[in-house]
Amino acid sequence: MKQAARLHNVVGNAVTKDKFLVLGTGSSQLYQALLYALYPSESSHRPINVVAAAPYYSEYKDATDILQSRLFQWTGDAALYDKDEPYIEAVTSPNNPDGTLRVPVVNSGVEGKIIYDLAYYWPQYTPITDQLDHDVMVFTFSKCTGHASSRIGWAFVKDIEVAKKMIRFVQLNSIGVSRESQIRAAKMIGVICGGYKNLKSIESDHLFFDYCKRLMKERWEKFKGAIEKSKVFTLTKYPTSYCHFNKDLSEQYPAFAWLKCLEGIKDGES
Repeated sequence: MKQAARLHNVVGNAVTKDKFLVLGTGSSQLYQALLYALYPSESSHRPINVVAAAPYYSEYKDATDILQSRLFQWTGDAALYDKDEPYIEAVTSPNNPDGTLRVPVVNSGVEGKIIYDLAYYWPQYTPITDQLDHDVMVFTFSKCTGHASSRIGWAFVKDIEVAKKMIRFVQLNSIGVSRESQIRAAKMIGVICGGYKNLKSIESDHLFFDYCKRLMKERWEKFKGAIEKSKVFTLTKYPTSYCHFNKDLSEQYPAFAWLKCLEGIKDGES
């Protein structure tokens, strides 16, 4: 998947040099592969604690617990974690579901392992403020382009031993990654990157990320108008930042809307 590295070089959202690329059947599989691969070899046969700051992606807990592994266990909110024991912290940035930009929050005397879930760190959702360079960074085709059914995810991993363990997990879990899906993803990424390479001959509105951002902006403006008229909910306010990809000041247009009920409402869901 050389096209994946090419895509990140075009967008400028992640450093790919001197890292190993691990493909997975979606980022969910890569998350489980990382839990397996990041288990410390020097551990005293105790399961490592897995945490994420609330509100966190709802599938983290189930994806951790369903394996009933002796290597790791779900422990809850990273902000409340106070054990001096090995841990793995999942950091989703921009976050699902509230769209906020996240950093590790665990306060422990023990150094933990960090999984950076960067599924939404693309210019249609958020300004690209930095070219991130973490030891473990996970991306997914479904959030980049919307092709969720292709089931393609990838991780950039600095440690070759971690990468090898992840690949082994993927091979045993799903006999590798579908070649058909890989070819489809590579073709679409090639078209996207080719558009920006030949941008002088293409109107900017027709370039993939520019088009997606405009669409997200239009939808968010309509949605904000509806929420203001509801007099029931309020929305999270996001900062405006300079986007190095679009080369302008930009707001965030998250994939989810994090609503808050006004005071006095006891059952916001209904």
